[in-house]
Amino acid sequence: MHADQHAYHAMEETGGELKVSLTEVKIEKQLFQSHSTISPGNYALLTVADTGAGIDKEILERIFDPFFTTKEKGKGTGMGLSVVHGIVTEIGGSIHIESSPNQGTEIKVYFSVEKFRIHEERSSHQELIKGNNEQILLIDDEPSVLATLKKILEKLNYQVTSRSSSVEALEAFRSNPGKFDLVITDMTMPVMQGDELSSELTKIRHEIPIILCTGFSDTMSDEKAKLLGIKAFLMKPVVFTELSQKIYDILNKKSL
Repeated sequence: MHADQHAYHAMEETGGELKVSLTEVKIEKQLFQSHSTISPGNYALLTVADTGAGIDKEILERIFDPFFTTKEKGKGTGMGLSVVHGIVTEIGGSIHIESSPNQGTEIKVYFSVEKFRIHEERSSHQELIKGNNEQILLIDDEPSVLATLKKILEKLNYQVTSRSSSVEALEAFRSNPGKFDLVITDMTMPVMQGDELSSELTKIRHEIPIILCTGFSDTMSDEKAKLLGIKAFLMKPVVFTELSQKIYDILNKKSL
């Protein structure tokens, strides 16, 4: 987090002590901080404190302003703490800075425990959508990922043929192209990447639907994906609720 970087730079020349702690605190009544309000409730409190030179009051008032920086040109953009403030606020948290010249600086970030618990509760009760014994060709060169996905898909009532090599997967498909209802492949693989494999599969059977798992969202245009038979992208790590929904929508020819 940029708070750690701020603390590091504050002690870069003279040295000092950096403390990071995470505790759970209960706020009994509404607190008004300099840049936000903290409502009553339980919070995870992340504290980053340094023994650096501290911050003048005038600077402290502008510290979250975009592009505001006390560094010389080329040493910083002034976006660090502004971005942190935006992210913390977006997820319902609060950030507060206490500092004075020659007394060091303490940055406190409050995350609502209740909100995270509600989110986890809802997620845990989300049911995975089951299939109807359809045949899936699954490809991933990481054995642990392949085994986990295969196990999940089989529990969802799908028949799964798994391959850890794109070349082996292509051979399995070529030997019986009418067998499979859907292909799920990783993007980054040795010898033949996921998009290349998709291209070869659609040469054998043009209408075969493909789900591409990738760690990057901008590696391919929608137009190119459509030509390769790619019906949907899944960002890694794969979220199983999203995977089950996409499979169901594709196999039932619903709009994604």
